[in-house]
Order: sequence, then structure tokens, then C-alpha cells
Amino acid sequence: MSNKPSNPSRSPPISPLWEVFIQPRNGLHHKHVGSLHAADATMALQAARDVYTRREEGNSIWVVPSNAITASDPQTTDEDFEPAASKVYRHPSFYDIPDDVGHM
Repeated sequence: MSNKPSNPSRSPPISPLWEVFIQPRNGLHHKHVGSLHAADATMALQAARDVYTRREEGNSIWVVPSNAITASDPQTTDEDFEPAASKVYRHPSFYDIPDDVGHM
């Protein structure tokens, strides 16, 4: 046992942050359910299973390193999403469907 005083300002290294996505049933999309810290992908997958599927809520789990996700900047929302609103021809409501096409 060491007689050295511990350094309270020194904290243990933090494991990487992972984002967790669960698919509730086949055919449905994966939903983001939360985040967790884990040393690697295998541990992140195990931790996600233990934390987020305790009641058998899902049949598929994705874990993605948070630093691998690129997101749009909320301050550039107007320039990122406005062009779609000005192109009405991209909306299906712009087109008339002929009666002989049937149910669509």
C-alpha cells in the first residue's frame, strides 16, 4: 500500500460515448433510445442490450460511436432545409393522378 496522497483532480479516463438505436420489430425503423459509455463496440452492444432491452423491447440493436455521427447545424436550418420547400414539383401533391391508374 502506498503512502502517497491520491490526486483528487485526476479522474479515470472516460470510455467513448456510443449512441444506441433499437428496432422494435422486423420491418420498423431503428429508433434512437439513448447513449452509453463503453470501451469498444462489443461492450457497447452488450451494455445496450442490458440497459435498453430488459423487457424484450427489440429484435435488433445498433451502437454507433457518437464521434462518427455528423449532424446539421441548427443555426443553418434555413439554408439547409428551405430549398426543398421552394421546389413544389418534388411534392407528390403537385401531380394529378389519372383515373385509370387506380389505387396508389
